[in-house]
Amino acid sequence: MTVLFHENPGNVNWGQLREDLTDDEFHNGRTTHQLKLSFENSQLQAYANDQERCIGTARALSDGVGNAYIIDVWTQSSYRKQGIATEMMEMMMSKCPGQHIYLQTDDAIQFYRDLGFNDQPLGMSIVIGEYLQNDTRN
Repeated sequence: MTVLFHENPGNVNWGQLREDLTDDEFHNGRTTHQLKLSFENSQLQAYANDQERCIGTARALSDGVGNAYIIDVWTQSSYRKQGIATEMMEMMMSKCPGQHIYLQTDDAIQFYRDLGFNDQPLGMSIVIGEYLQNDTRN
């Protein structure tokens, strides 16, 4: 296995990635088109490929000044615990000097603590209308 890390969404088979996310129960209902747009519209992107197959993702929304939000950090189940997510997170963090980086996690708390993240007291969210029902559905 040779894992190559990159930032190019053109090197991702988005249909296959959506299937793999679904199989890993990491898929949030985005269409293939929405998944691709989510990454392409993000300021920062990191991917891990094993040959032609994307086996890891991370992306960040950032103002480039003081705040960044990292989301969609995923490593395919069979590749976990091999440093892939750590490498992608380091790629993301290296591009955010001087910024407050925020993220939300349900089950990888110790992983992010080990990367230097601190617990935040409260996070809040709201969905306007119905989730994913907008003009990006195609």
